[in-house]
Amino acid sequence: MQKMLSAAVFALTAFSAGFATAAPAAYKDPLDARTLSTISSHFSKLMELANKHDIQGLHAMFWQSPSALLVAKSAIPLEGNWAGFWGNNAIDQKLHDIAASGPVVLTPDLFRLKVVGLTSDIAESYAPMNITVSYAGQDGTPKPFLMIITWKKVAKDWKVASEIILPVPPTPASKG
Repeated sequence: MQKMLSAAVFALTAFSAGFATAAPAAYKDPLDARTLSTISSHFSKLMELANKHDIQGLHAMFWQSPSALLVAKSAIPLEGNWAGFWGNNAIDQKLHDIAASGPVVLTPDLFRLKVVGLTSDIAESYAPMNITVSYAGQDGTPKPFLMIITWKKVAKDWKVASEIILPVPPTPASKG
């Protein structure tokens, strides 16, 4: 019995030590620095096209698929305050409606733009920004948003598969 207990303790100790020495390797992004830089440049181009109200240019930046997604402010109460617009026709129409509402200015904080590879053909970017827009009851005052984009490699280019624009709620007033 003593030998079995000693053998079990030894095996458990060796097994545990193996886990301690087999720490996971440091994370390595599946995309190289050049590719991540290319996607960052695409992000900047997307912002430039949006600020110019270049709907055709924006259309070309999106993945041509019924699964492409834009999440944005809705002007239709039935859709809710914010809604998902699926497919290129719906995205083009939403972007057209927003652009037609008056000035739209997207001002991303490029120092805080983060692009990461999720797989060899999918990446995600995150950027805080201010958006000035008068669409759907917004008053044209710059407000903080987060823009989260999923990028998909299509052939040899990177396309927007989903663009999620989230309003940042105001900081609650402190008590006291």
